[in-house]
Amino acid sequence: MSRPVMPQVTFIDVTQRNDANIVKLAIHPPDQHTHSMPTLYSLDKRKSLPDTIRDIAAEFNVSSPTEYGIQYKDTNSYITESTKGNIKDGDILKLTTSPDKAAKEIHDGLQSESPEKVRETLEKLASSSGDVTFAGEFIAQKGVELLIKMVEIGNENGRPLVCILSSFYDLMENGLLDYDQLTLKFLKRVAVFTNRSEKTDADVVKKALSVLEIVVLNSPSQFNIVANEVTLSSLCPHLESKDTTIQLNCLALMNALCMKAPAEKQERFETSLMSKEIRTVINEKVVRAPQIGTEMSHHLYVFQQLTFNLLDKRMRAKVDTNNERVHEMILELRQHAFEASAESKRQAAFTDDYRKLGFTNATNPGADFSEVPPGLLALECMAYFSNTHTDNYAQVVHENLSRGQEHQCPFARTSIALTKTLGAILAVGDHPAETKQDYHPMFFSTDKAFEEFFCWCIKLFNKTWKEMRATLEDFSKVMSVVSEQINLSLEKKPSTMDQFWTALQTRYTYVHIVELRQQARWNKEEWNSQARPVLELREQIKPEIQELIRQQRLNYLCTGTKFNRLRQGKLSDRYWYCRLSPNHKTLHYGDIQDVSTLPNIDSLTEKISIADIEDLKTGKECSHVKSKTSMAFQIVCQNTPSLGFVASSQEVFDLWTDGINILLNQKPVSQQASTDMDTLLGMEMKIRLLDTANIPIPAEPPDIPPPPPDYNFYYDTRGKRDSQ
Repeated sequence: MSRPVMPQVTFIDVTQRNDANIVKLAIHPPDQHTHSMPTLYSLDKRKSLPDTIRDIAAEFNVSSPTEYGIQYKDTNSYITESTKGNIKDGDILKLTTSPDKAAKEIHDGLQSESPEKVRETLEKLASSSGDVTFAGEFIAQKGVELLIKMVEIGNENGRPLVCILSSFYDLMENGLLDYDQLTLKFLKRVAVFTNRSEKTDADVVKKALSVLEIVVLNSPSQFNIVANEVTLSSLCPHLESKDTTIQLNCLALMNALCMKAPAEKQERFETSLMSKEIRTVINEKVVRAPQIGTEMSHHLYVFQQLTFNLLDKRMRAKVDTNNERVHEMILELRQHAFEASAESKRQAAFTDDYRKLGFTNATNPGADFSEVPPGLLALECMAYFSNTHTDNYAQVVHENLSRGQEHQCPFARTSIALTKTLGAILAVGDHPAETKQDYHPMFFSTDKAFEEFFCWCIKLFNKTWKEMRATLEDFSKVMSVVSEQINLSLEKKPSTMDQFWTALQTRYTYVHIVELRQQARWNKEEWNSQARPVLELREQIKPEIQELIRQQRLNYLCTGTKFNRLRQGKLSDRYWYCRLSPNHKTLHYGDIQDVSTLPNIDSLTEKISIADIEDLKTGKECSHVKSKTSMAFQIVCQNTPSLGFVASSQEVFDLWTDGINILLNQKPVSQQASTDMDTLLGMEMKIRLLDTANIPIPAEPPDIPPPPPDYNFYYDTRGKRDSQ
């Protein structure tokens, strides 16, 4: 009977276990060496990469080690001299063809006369082009020119064409491609693939849209070519597709065209952004979809932001009082409020009516719009309200006039201030952030979204003014309450303007805002006392509350959180999970497929030792995001790559940054930590001071009485009990 073959094992010198430069990992042999088994290996990161490859090749009896490289087995990413320091204990690598040889083989395979060989080579290219090392070699060997010719000739369709476009996208995303290489014929061919009238494979359409988007975002010189071939109207039918990826890539390309349009083409794209057809399709086919992923939420936010940014010019334009259209709009305000015809009234009556409308300069109302922002936009919103909602407009004006003079709400002044406030709430004029997802469905459900929003909000202002029984001195207070009401209602993302108004009337009334503010005051009322005994008690309690917050933060990290993967600096719909080990010594993380269940800590294959963390960076200090988002934070380590996060909310950001600071023996510095401290400390102080209700607490402790003349006394507890 033959003896069983034992698997090959490399024994690791136990004396090397404490050497940070020695990592223990697994190595797989080249694919063609089917007779060889994977082996354990002790890799010394101090060795040069060629020496390491030579040693690994010797393990598998592979000749010509210079023709080989090493990759991570799961990602097919090549390890280079500059990245070998990122190798960690437990990694799984494989010995494979070197990047230059692999690029040469693919370059030669693409020129094969055998269609089957070409298709097989394209599959290999599509799986390899995402690696920056391979991409550099492929570009250096003139591989891009071959791909361009293949697209121009147009012999490839279906899956081979998908592989070509996918490879192009990866090469562009790696930042190595010279966009000037892309010919006019190539770009026109790719644009044709996005034509809905053509019966193009859905996968080809997806990749073509992605390629055009990345060209538009990164190549100003090629923008005009793409813009001449593709319009927002021609892309609109793709938004009706049942394939959500096509919808996503289509909207992303639309946004890219609008953001990158040069000055001479901006008017064309601004007109398209205001198109009722496009807005209706987005609302019905995208916004109302049962599920909306992270990337789609981001692109809906970008589209919304670009639409509102069209108002920025009017917000910053001063009103020309000599302009005939301006004069007509102001006259219409008066006509719709007081009479059908204004021809017969004297100028003195006009002045009186403008004063009733709340204009500061009643003789020249146009002068009230000199402040920018809101500039011309405020007058246009007022005119829209009076022309489109004439009855509501007249009701607002006359209801104000029916109050006592001291309680009248000046309509014109209110409208100008409210327009400025709404512009700030909707960030009109701000460039879209790269990680934000803050879109509002109701703005896609109506034409003239900002103007309609203004109409509902001016009604809200007057309603709140009435409930507060406000006077002119209370103007800023009313505006503060109204802003809070609007923001609270927007947080619930109402689908229509009617739902927005219903929420304001039922859930976010002035009474509700008062209750919220009262609660906030109650939470802080103990802090208003400066009595020394209260201050000393507070200081005694503080350490207990700090420890409570510390434990809560660490428990949150132990439970873990899912985060979106970043693709080209933007959030994607792929997720990864990170959680702290129960002993608070290691962060475990890894990709997840099922976002509905909590992953087991053993399934998170990547890890970072807390002892290796050097620093925590936040916001603009982070290197893993392109835009300086306030939700980004990054862990910087000694012997491992930095780990970058983008939180889905301010709460997640605060809890994680607090937890990491605590692990680094630093104080939590987030706003949430301060709020938690105020709330918990205030509650504890109330409990401790319950017995002192209605008892004045002295500002200073009472004086200590002088000592007695002698100490010849005692307290006889026994006698006291006897006497009882």
